[in-house]
Amino acid sequence: MEFTKIIYEVGNRRARITLNRPEKRNSLDDVMVKELTTAFSMAGKDQATKVIILSAAGSSFCAGADLEYLSRVARYDLEENRADSQRLANLFRMIHEFRKPVIAVVNGPALAGGCGLATVCDFVIASKENARFGYTEVRIGFIPAVVMIFLVKRVGEGKAREMVLRANIIGATEAQEIGLVSMVVPESDLLSTTDALTEELIKQNSLTSMAWCKEMLSKLHGMNLLDSLDFAANMNAAARMSPDCKEGIAAFLKKEKLEW
Repeated sequence: MEFTKIIYEVGNRRARITLNRPEKRNSLDDVMVKELTTAFSMAGKDQATKVIILSAAGSSFCAGADLEYLSRVARYDLEENRADSQRLANLFRMIHEFRKPVIAVVNGPALAGGCGLATVCDFVIASKENARFGYTEVRIGFIPAVVMIFLVKRVGEGKAREMVLRANIIGATEAQEIGLVSMVVPESDLLSTTDALTEELIKQNSLTSMAWCKEMLSKLHGMNLLDSLDFAANMNAAARMSPDCKEGIAAFLKKEKLEW
């Protein structure tokens, strides 16, 4: 597929997905949502790809929904708006439940839906100088409906309430303190830090094991204690029997260094 609003590159066991609307601060519209969905689907099916890196061209990560696009869809009827909203929800769910690690590299403002895009990734590496985070929807009479679900899961309801009701914008350090961001580094170290984390995930960890961990993290929320323990026991049993586990234990016992 030929992409017009993102860049998709693969190599060295990683897929790089770059938001590429710098003139629009990489804001989301229906075309970009469709292209991102397609790119993540391609990365998921690519057996040579183990880690996905989501970054952005220009000085902004993502400003959220394209306001011209929102103005256009506001004229849709309820069913058309519901279908369009569902496509966005499906994208965020796809990234959140993706069976390979996803790293967001936030070089500048990540606001509204753009903050949501970072929130659903497994790791968020943020520029100390330039990254900003916020859910600013209520300031324009909108709501962060879809992304709020994932924000609550990541930072807890109390902090989520503050962020969506105040609509304030916070820096990278504060975002790390509340659990929204994984690492804060100088702008000049963004690429090297991302490469180091990617190499760690690729070489040191079993993809099958990471995929199962992500599956459990996605499904455990909302289960009662009995159901969650039964689910965990089944996953534990399956993992013990997996080729990766057998290989990993054998290498450990032989004191051999295993590179996945």
